[in-house]
Order: sequence, then C-alpha cells, then structure tokens
Amino acid sequence: MSEQKAPIIVKRIKKVAGGHHGGAWKIAYADFVTAMMAFFLLMWLLGSTAKGDLAGIAEYFKTPLKVAMQGGSGSGDSSSVIKGGGTDLTRKDGQVNKGATKAEKKSYNLEAAKAELERVEAAKLKQLKERLEGAIDSNPTLKQFKRQLLIDITDEGLRIQIVDEQNRPMFNLASAELQPYTKVILHEIGLVLNDVQNRVSLSGHTDAKPYSNAGRGYSNWELSADRANASRRELIAGGMAEEKMLRVVGLGSSVPFGEAAPLDPVNRRISIIVMNKRTEDNVTKQASGVNVADEAATREEK
Repeated sequence: MSEQKAPIIVKRIKKVAGGHHGGAWKIAYADFVTAMMAFFLLMWLLGSTAKGDLAGIAEYFKTPLKVAMQGGSGSGDSSSVIKGGGTDLTRKDGQVNKGATKAEKKSYNLEAAKAELERVEAAKLKQLKERLEGAIDSNPTLKQFKRQLLIDITDEGLRIQIVDEQNRPMFNLASAELQPYTKVILHEIGLVLNDVQNRVSLSGHTDAKPYSNAGRGYSNWELSADRANASRRELIAGGMAEEKMLRVVGLGSSVPFGEAAPLDPVNRRISIIVMNKRTEDNVTKQASGVNVADEAATREEK
C-alpha cells in the first residue's frame, strides 16, 4: 500500500475594514480644542487691555526676572493687570503682607480704592481746567479778559479766580453790582462747571481800603459777601445747577492775593473752587459740627 499523506489545512483570517483603532485621536482632539479656547481667550483679554498694561505684560515676558526683582508696570504695581505681592517696605502699591489680619487687609483695600478715586477725580478736574482754558481762548469776549482769569489746581480742587485790574474792575465802585462783561464770564464758567459732579465753594475778597460808608455798619466784610452772592446768582443764571453750590463766603481783605500789597487791585477778586471729594467732606462735616481732626485720629487708632 502506498503511504497515506496527511491533509494540508490552510487557515485564512478574514480582515474586516474599519475595525477598532483605539482612543488616542480623542485625546489629541481634546488638546486641540483646549488650545483653541485658550487662544481665543487670550485674544479677548488683549483686546480689552489698555495700551500701558500691554506694554507692562510685554516687558515681563521679555525680562521676567528683571521685572520681578525691580518691580514696575509688569510686577507688583497696583496698575498692573497681574497684581504683585511682596514685602518691599520702600514701595506702597501692589504689596501684600501675607501675615496681615483681615482688618488690616480691609483697611489696605479701602486706602487703595480711595487713592484710585482721588486719581480719577484729579484727572477729571484737570480735563475741566483744560476745557475752561480752551473756552477762554476760543471766545473773543473772554479772551480779552484772559489776564483777569486765573485757573490752577490746588489741594482743595480746581480754583478759578476772577481778579480786578486797575482800569477794568469786575464790580461798580463800592458796589456789589457786576459789570456786564463780568456777567458774561460767570455765565460761561457756570455752564462748564456742570460737566463734573463736584460741588463748588465761592468766596469774595476786597482790598484793604476801608469802605467809605463804614460808619453805617457796612464794611468790606459785607461788601465781599454781597459780591460773592451776586456772583453765585450769575453762575446759576449761566446754567450751573443750584445744588452744586455748597458754600458762599465773604472774606473782606483778610486773605490777600499771594504777596500783593494790601491796596493792590488784584486783591479785589472772586474765587471759585470746584472742590475735590476730600475738601467737600471736610466742609460738610465742619458745617455740621464734626471735628475733622478728631475723626481722623479716631480712624488711625482703629
């Protein structure tokens, strides 16, 4: 018999297309979506950030160690987008004392907020000063009295002084009746003062020459008060809201103009002060009987 051969068995494995490939693509897709979200968030932040803050951020990423060591608009500055911290006692802004109590942190935050409000208010008063100066230069009537209009920023706020010249007084002689051009000046000023919320203080001044009818009980004190009140009425007639006026006083010749001689015509003036918030609060508290100095000392003790 011939030898019987073993049968040959061939196994064919059928491959099915589209089989399972694993979940690696899902992780890659999630990373892509996260990156795009971060990109659009960055674009939104950059679009809503001031130019100065952008410069500070750019400086930080250029030299992060230098900014972190020396401070500036990129680190530790209260105006920075990214607030900094530290214990550098030579600097006040942006410093955070980790060991501070809640009361101390609250006090620090209140002081920082107060400082920011004062900064914003000072900027508004500066803009008001520029607008007044522009109105004087652009108005032919006011421009001819430019030498008699003195505008400056003081600790109390924006001060506008209208002073007499030798041959160009604001009022009739020994009278509280305003000259026609003085009314024009006060009307223009009154209209502009409505651009800010700050309240106004107005004071009248005279030179040291005794009032001619002083024997009747009417002196430079009464004259200066009457002139101040007449000026108040013209400011309101010019468009200033009546409730903006907080104080009207007559100071006679007690406060000369700078170092001017007592009889110098420049002492005869009207002083209008657009008060900052601190001055307004002090005036209000003093008028209501509150001792401002004692109140400040009490706050410091707390």
